[in-house]
Amino acid sequence: MSTVSALGKRRTPVRPARILLHVFLTGTALAWLAPLLWAVFSALRPYGETSAKGYVSWPDTLNLDNFTNAFQQSDMLHYFGNTLLIAVPAVLLTLFLSSCVAFYVSRFDFRVNLALLLVFTAGNLLPQQVIITPLYRLYLLTDLPGITASGKLYDSALGLVLIHVAFQSGFCAFVLSNYMRSLPHELTEAALVDGASVWRLYWQITLPLCKPAMAALATLLSIWIYNDFFWALVLISTGENMPVTSALNNLSGQYFTDPNLVAAGSLLTAIPTLVVYFVLQRQFVSGLTLGSNKG
Repeated sequence: MSTVSALGKRRTPVRPARILLHVFLTGTALAWLAPLLWAVFSALRPYGETSAKGYVSWPDTLNLDNFTNAFQQSDMLHYFGNTLLIAVPAVLLTLFLSSCVAFYVSRFDFRVNLALLLVFTAGNLLPQQVIITPLYRLYLLTDLPGITASGKLYDSALGLVLIHVAFQSGFCAFVLSNYMRSLPHELTEAALVDGASVWRLYWQITLPLCKPAMAALATLLSIWIYNDFFWALVLISTGENMPVTSALNNLSGQYFTDPNLVAAGSLLTAIPTLVVYFVLQRQFVSGLTLGSNKG
């Protein structure tokens, strides 16, 4: 038996730089979690206790009354339905349209190939706040009788679906086009020789191979569209038509607002996104770097 095996493996000394790195990462994680933990702490305390003792105090009682009241007072179940009515069609339509564009620019060679892709991706560089005024007027003047209750894109779920599709399609087309370029061209060439149509090349050959990319983008889109507050606030005026993120305003009174109740409502609103993230965590993480090493 050698001396090394008798004494056991020597332990690698921990470098000070590695200790500092772990301390920094731990501190950063706690800094990011601090607002969430504070919201949970506030939501579990009655407002009467915090108003008397202050928020920076030891709690006497912790209960779930604020969560129950927030769910009932804001009619949250109804607004969850409104959010699904917006998010599900927006995600499906965005993935379909962006995959069509990505298939065309990645599998066929033509002169304006790159220019067409740049047009789709350039929309992501435009701040959304810049087009508030023209888009607001456009939505007020657009008549769609028989499609929306008011005949206008303004104050309708269809209006929000279209704006999400318009702003998210560029990113999805860019990612999917990079992914499709990595697929073997021999597959589509063999199908063309066998007489397959362009639609069959897209629907039955290319699209099934893009399931990992589509799953990652679907996860990202679901979270982004669900968490949208800006466009719902601008383009929806009727309280009954608002998604759940904007409907939290129902918990704020005209003369008095219970911050503990609002904190509980915000945490309830965040539950679906957390469920989606933890269930599809692998697709979510891969979606952050999808397409970075393709091409």
